[in-house]
Amino acid sequence: MTREQKPVRESRVEMTEIVLPSHTNQLGNIFGGQLMAWIDIAAAISASRHARSVCVTASLDALHFLAPVRLGEHVTLLASVNYTGTTSMEVGVRLESQEPESGVRVHVATAYLTFVAIDREGKPRTVAEVVPQTPDEERRHHNAQKRRAARLQLKDQLRARESK
Repeated sequence: MTREQKPVRESRVEMTEIVLPSHTNQLGNIFGGQLMAWIDIAAAISASRHARSVCVTASLDALHFLAPVRLGEHVTLLASVNYTGTTSMEVGVRLESQEPESGVRVHVATAYLTFVAIDREGKPRTVAEVVPQTPDEERRHHNAQKRRAARLQLKDQLRARESK
């Protein structure tokens, strides 16, 4: 039996936030945890759009902050499903800050998260296969396969340590 297929565009999310004083540290830069919360929300919406169900965060790959985000700037999060397994999905999220007066945008972070679609009983459920349609989507899909292999290898290593 073949799974349903969906294009990447059906999972796209664009979310914009403004950096308020409650989001910043004493230097006026955003807390990393605030960006992580926004990343998780944008990624969860993207996964849910693709799976048409509730999805839970299974993992977040390494997150590197490339540039500071300052008080008053706008943060745009662009998310979409890069790859699907049987019940899991990799969602990529790109963050850009924008200085409101100049309009200059800066790439500040990229994150890759794994989500699992669940049914009403909380059990994993099958998701549609994501189908890349552009060269950029093909590149992200290919790179996601490599990251997935690395994540599975790490998962096996962690399980082996726990069983000792």
